[in-house]
Amino acid sequence: MIELPPTLDGRPARIIMVCMGNICRSPAAEVVLRHKLGAAGIDAIAVDSAGTGGWHAGDGADPRSRAAWERRGYRGGHTARQFQAEWFDERDLILAMDVDNLTTLRARTRTEAQVRRITLLRAFDPAVQDADARDLTHLEVPDPYYGGAEGFEHMLDLIEAACDGLVARLRIRS
Repeated sequence: MIELPPTLDGRPARIIMVCMGNICRSPAAEVVLRHKLGAAGIDAIAVDSAGTGGWHAGDGADPRSRAAWERRGYRGGHTARQFQAEWFDERDLILAMDVDNLTTLRARTRTEAQVRRITLLRAFDPAVQDADARDLTHLEVPDPYYGGAEGFEHMLDLIEAACDGLVARLRIRS
């Protein structure tokens, strides 16, 4: 079971959402979680996002992702960036969108404490049963990049459910 971040040394806890290029899934998850934390009155947590790869660094969010989250009433700007090694120690919870990114992040860690901060975002979705810990693909937010608008809507459905579960767990702890 992943530990949820406390408020540390008077600073907000920090959660980072991570996907591959930081233009579709992770910025959407950042915007959604930030909104849901605000609506729940939880202001002691900072949320940001990054990609395991750097090829989109400096780009804005994919217009299809941004359009999907804006249709649902979420607002937020975004500039893509690559996950930096020092963030393993600076972030309290690192939430990957899929198993490939989870594996990539874990391979880059230097300590067991860093590994313990990393999990899949959908691990917080209360509707998902973690039946087989060896196969985590059922906990993925699929990458909608190569598909149509319905993929971005499905992505947001999964992100919203997981963020609702995470916020509920954070409320219990506060």
